[in-house]
Amino acid sequence: MTQRSVTHATFTVERTYPAPPEEVFAAWAEPSAKAQWFGGGDFELDFRVGGRELNRGGPDGGPVFTYDARYYDIVDNERIVYAYEMHMGDARISVSLATIELTPTGDGTKLVLTEAGAFLDGHDTPEQREGGTGSLLDALGKALAGERAGA
Repeated sequence: MTQRSVTHATFTVERTYPAPPEEVFAAWAEPSAKAQWFGGGDFELDFRVGGRELNRGGPDGGPVFTYDARYYDIVDNERIVYAYEMHMGDARISVSLATIELTPTGDGTKLVLTEAGAFLDGHDTPEQREGGTGSLLDALGKALAGERAGA
């Protein structure tokens, strides 16, 4: 029998972007904008309360990772709450609840992402997820900077 385990953890990642909350929110809400920074692969986004987001992909020759999310609360330009599960191949590696809060600053937006996760059977760790989340938020910053430079 396979040894089963679960590790529970909560982490918070913060970033400040030189863009107004409306632009940061749109980068999460609009499929073409989100596809620029969130990752490639098979991507679907139905951004509404009750809507689903699905993203499948992975390295050449490596496992396929699947991100499958549902949106539970959306306040335009202020807050997004969603739950998601991650799979590596056929194995579910985590289930999480995440909240994104957007607050205007003098010259931009402070984004605070808080995630509470259950990391399953040693396939993923809170530290790996926090690092990956930070990298995604850095990619969001680059996409926002590119968008502003092109404006």
